[in-house]
Amino acid sequence: MKAVQYREVGSAPEVVTVPDPEPGPGQVLLKVSAAGVCHSDIAVMEWPAEGFPYELPMTLGHEGAGTVAAVGDGVAGVAEGDSVAVYGPWGCGRCPKCAEGKENYCLRAAGLRIFPPGLGRPGAMAEYLLVDDARHLVPLGDLDPVRTVPLTDAGLTPYHAVKRSLPKLTPGSTAAVIGAAGGLGHVAVQLLRALTSARVVALDVTEEKLELARAVGAHETVLSDEHAAGRVRELTGGLGADAVFDFVGVQPSVDTAGACAAVEADVTIVGIGGGTLPVGFGAQAYEVCVSAPYWGSRGELTEVLELARTGALDVHVETYALDEAPRAYARLHAGEVRGRAVILPGG
Repeated sequence: MKAVQYREVGSAPEVVTVPDPEPGPGQVLLKVSAAGVCHSDIAVMEWPAEGFPYELPMTLGHEGAGTVAAVGDGVAGVAEGDSVAVYGPWGCGRCPKCAEGKENYCLRAAGLRIFPPGLGRPGAMAEYLLVDDARHLVPLGDLDPVRTVPLTDAGLTPYHAVKRSLPKLTPGSTAAVIGAAGGLGHVAVQLLRALTSARVVALDVTEEKLELARAVGAHETVLSDEHAAGRVRELTGGLGADAVFDFVGVQPSVDTAGACAAVEADVTIVGIGGGTLPVGFGAQAYEVCVSAPYWGSRGELTEVLELARTGALDVHVETYALDEAPRAYARLHAGEVRGRAVILPGG
C-alpha cells in the first residue's frame, strides 16, 4: 500500500510503498477514508536528531477515519463496513486515567512506549491503518469522514480546552482565541459560540485569516501583533478576557495571552510552539490559572461528534490526494492552509 512517511530527521515527508498490515488478535484494520494534516507533525519534523523520540521511518497521520476492512480474533463491537473515527491518544487501558476514558493522560503510556498513530506508530496517512483495540473507534454513522476527521484532534483538543473554562464563560464574559484561523482555532471559535454566550475575540496575523474567523462566528477580530493585548483590553473596557486560548504557543503569542487575561481568568496554552508563561504572585493578574492540556478524553470525542451532528461545527477543509501530501505539508508550513488540510488515500 501507499503511505506518507517521515523517513529521516530533517527530511520532507515522502510517499512510499509499504507492506499491507494484517490484524492480529484484538486488532482492527481500517481502510482509511481521510487523514488530517496537523501542525504537530511539523513540530515533530523540526525536532533535532538528538533526543528524537520515535523510530523512523514513521507513517504520519494522527487524525484518522475510515471503514472497517477486517477484524482480528476476539474483536467485538465493530463489524466490517462500519464507518468510524479513530481516537488518537492511545493508553494502556488499565490505569486510573484510562479507566476514566482519559487515555490522553495515561499514567503508563510513556513507560510502556505506547504511542498514538502517526506520533510514534504507523498513522492514518496510508491506504490502511491498523488499530490496536476497538475501544479506540467511535462510530461516524452518516457523518462525512472527510469533514469529520479533523474533529479527532482539531475538534477534540479545543473542545477539551473550552469545556474546562465553561464556568468562567458566563453571560457578559469575553473569550479570546489566538490563532483563530488555524485548524484548531477556527473550530474553537465555533465551539465557543455553540457552548457559551461569551463574546468571542479572534486574533490572527493577517486580515485574510481574520476573515475566516469572522465567517465562523467571531464577534470581534484583532490583528495579532505587539498591540493586540492592548486592543483586547480596549474591547473589554480595560478588564481583559475571562478565558484566553492560545492555539499557536510561540513566545510572542503566549506573552499576548498573559497580557490579555483578566483577574481570575483562564489562560490555556494549546499550541506547542515552545512558549512559556511565568506563574507567581505579580507575574499575571490576580488568580489567573495557566494550563497546557493535551488532546481530550474518549468521552469528549463522542461529545464533539454529537455536536457535529447538530450542525454546530463546520470544519473548513482543503483536500489532497495521498500523492499530494508533501505539498499539503509544505503549504501548512508556509501558513497557507485555511482551516484543515485533509488527505484522501482513496483519491
